[in-house]
Amino acid sequence: MKVEFAPINVPLKRRIQTVAVLQWIFSFLLLEFCCGFFVILILGKFWFLAVLYLLWLYFDWDTPCMGGRRSQWVRSWTVWKYFREYFPIHLIKTSDLNPNHNYLFGFHPHGVLVAGAFGNFCTGPSFKNLFPGLTPYLHIMPIWFSCPFFREYVMSAGMVSASKESVSYVLNNEGGGHASVIVIGGAEESLNAHPGSLTLNILKRKGFIKMALKHGAHLVPVFSFGENELFKQVANPKGSWLRNVQEKLQKIMGFALPLFHARGVFQYSFGLIPYRQPIHTVVGSPIPVKRNLNPTTEEIDQLHALYLQKLRQLFEEHKRNYGIPEHKSLIF
Repeated sequence: MKVEFAPINVPLKRRIQTVAVLQWIFSFLLLEFCCGFFVILILGKFWFLAVLYLLWLYFDWDTPCMGGRRSQWVRSWTVWKYFREYFPIHLIKTSDLNPNHNYLFGFHPHGVLVAGAFGNFCTGPSFKNLFPGLTPYLHIMPIWFSCPFFREYVMSAGMVSASKESVSYVLNNEGGGHASVIVIGGAEESLNAHPGSLTLNILKRKGFIKMALKHGAHLVPVFSFGENELFKQVANPKGSWLRNVQEKLQKIMGFALPLFHARGVFQYSFGLIPYRQPIHTVVGSPIPVKRNLNPTTEEIDQLHALYLQKLRQLFEEHKRNYGIPEHKSLIF
C-alpha cells in the first residue's frame, strides 16, 4: 500500500524556514560557545579531553590551508534546504565552465553575512548540477579556523582559509576542476552593505588577480543581486564617528562589526532575522588567464581592468531582471 504524506502548510513551512535562518545566524554565535566550552573542559575534570584536542589541533593546524575537510552529509542537511527557500536563494549560470580548468570566482558584494555565497557554494546540489565536475571552495578569514571545535564545523561545509597558501593549494590542482570562491571586498565592504548600495571595495584589491596569473586560473566574476537588501544598518557614512570606530576595530580584530538589524521571529519591525528578499547569484563567463609565475605590475593592472569591465558588463546585463533601476550602476 502506498503511503502519502500531506504537504506542509505554508505557515508551518515559513516557521521552519525561519528556524533554518536562525541556525545560520547563530552559527556565528557558536564561535563563542565553542571557545567557552573549551575553557570549561580545561578547567573541569575532563581537562584531559582538552589536552587531546590540543594535540589533534597541533597536527591538524594546516588542514584549512590544504583543501579543508568537507562533509557531504553536513552540506546536505535538510535545514539548509529551508534556509535557501526562506529568501529564496538562486544560482544562475550564464556560461559553461570546462572542468579541465581551475577557476577563481570573484564574489560581489559581501553584504552583511554573505548569504548568497554560503547558500550556493556550501549547501545543496545547485552548483554541482549547473557546473558538473567542479568543486567550490569558499575562502573565509583564517581567524575562524583558530577556534577549537568551530573550525571543524565551518570546514565540514566546504569553507577553507583565505590565506595565500590556501588559495594556491586549491588552484594548484593539476587535473583542474577546482573553483576558489573569494569575497573580494572582504569584511571592509560589509560596512557599505546598506539596501540599495552598489559600492564595491575593489579598486585596490589586486591580490586575487596576481594569484590567478600565477596559477593560470580563469577568472569568473560573480554578482549576487539582493545581497545588500537582507538587513538595514545603522547609518555610518565615511568620516562619521561610527565608521571611524568600526574601521579601527576592524584593523585591530581583523573583521568588521556592522551594526545591522532587520525583522524578528514573530514581528517585522525589529530583530536579527534577515528580510525575506530573493537572492540571485549570477555566475558570469570566464576570463581566460595564461599562467605567469612572475607577473609584472602592468600585467596585473591590465587584467584587473579587464575584470572590472567584465564585472560591470555582467551587472548591466542582468540588473533589469532583478529590480535594479536603469540609471543605477556599480561604484568601484
